[in-house]
Amino acid sequence: MPTEIATDVYDLTLAEANGGRYRTFLFDGDTPTLVDTGLEDTADALADRLAELDVEPERLVVTHGDPDHIGAIQALTERYDLETWIPDGVEVDGHDPDYRFGDGDAVGQFTAVHTPGHTPNHHSLVDEDSGVAVMGDAVFGADARGLPEGHFVLPPAFFSADLQQADDSLGNLLGYDFDVGLVYHGESVTGDASEKLERFVNFAGKPA
Repeated sequence: MPTEIATDVYDLTLAEANGGRYRTFLFDGDTPTLVDTGLEDTADALADRLAELDVEPERLVVTHGDPDHIGAIQALTERYDLETWIPDGVEVDGHDPDYRFGDGDAVGQFTAVHTPGHTPNHHSLVDEDSGVAVMGDAVFGADARGLPEGHFVLPPAFFSADLQQADDSLGNLLGYDFDVGLVYHGESVTGDASEKLERFVNFAGKPA
C-alpha cells in the first residue's frame, strides 16, 4: 500500500526482509518521478504500487548505484517511457542514461547535492519548493539502528565506502531548508528534518 508522506509524495514499500524494507519514492506532479528503482526482483511489486495510484512514471532519478536502488532499471525502462537521470560516475550494466548529473545540477524539481561516503558518487536530492529532500543512503532513519524514529543516523560502517566522508559530506546539505527527509532504511523524518540534520551534524562539542 503506497503511503503519502507529503503532498503528492509517496513511499512505495516493495518488500520486507530481515526486519527492514526495500522501497522507492514517487513524486506525483506534472512529471511523475520515481527516485530509485528497488531490487531487480521487486519490479513487479513497484508496478503494482504505481497501478494502485493510477500513475505511470515519466522520469527516473537515481541516487547511487547499489542494487536496491538501480536493480530494476532494465525492467522499468522496458515497462514505462522513462527519462532516466543517473549521477556522474555511476555505471548501470545494459543502460545508457538520458542525462547525467552532478553536484548543484537541477534535476527536474530537485537540486542534486553530492553526499559521498556511503558510495563515492552518492547524491541526495532536495526539492525546496515542496520542502522535501531525498536523502538516499546518506543517512538512515534512527529506528534502523534501534533508536526512536524521527531522527537521522549514519549508515553502518559495514555498508559505507568511507564513513568519515559520509559524516563530513552531510554538511553539504545544511544550506537547504526542508521539512521532510526521505530515507530508504528506517523511517523517514517527517518534521523539521533540516533542523534535525543540522543538530546531528553540528553536535555539542564538535571540534572546530
